[in-house]
Amino acid sequence: MSEVVEKSAEPDRHPQADDENRGPGPGETPEERRNRNWAEILQELRVAQTGVQLLSAFLLALPFQNRFSTLSSGQEWLYLGVVGLAISAMGLLVTPVSMHRAMFRKKEKENLVVVANRLAQAGLALFAVAVSGVVVLIFDVTKGFTAGVVAGAVSLVMFAVLWVAVPVAIRPLATAID
Repeated sequence: MSEVVEKSAEPDRHPQADDENRGPGPGETPEERRNRNWAEILQELRVAQTGVQLLSAFLLALPFQNRFSTLSSGQEWLYLGVVGLAISAMGLLVTPVSMHRAMFRKKEKENLVVVANRLAQAGLALFAVAVSGVVVLIFDVTKGFTAGVVAGAVSLVMFAVLWVAVPVAIRPLATAID
């Protein structure tokens, strides 16, 4: 029982080990670091996968609604583009799970972590564009094309700030704390 408590508390003892470029922290073996990195990526992917799956389900149900037939040809193409983006984002965010199954017990976790990280970043980027596309479509249908473009651009900028600029800005703070 105490072993479980020790292992769950271990990441808290080594906050500087979270920096991927620095290697393992004191008392953390390279294997423990790889396992921790993989577990962290899986946790992050669970959150992103839920969002992209909900968005995809919503989009896939839309053509079966009565009002869908009132969309203009341009709105239908926008809808199809957004569906493509959402499905692509889902594919990118789920691929690390499939990779893990294919690479299970092949001692390739370091490569798996690196590739999963890149896939997650690409998946989140596509997800941001897909959500912004949905915003364009909804505002276009309800308030017109100009409102749609403005709202979509605002949402895309918001994602860029929250998902890119803020993490980049706080990175020096995290380094200073270590």
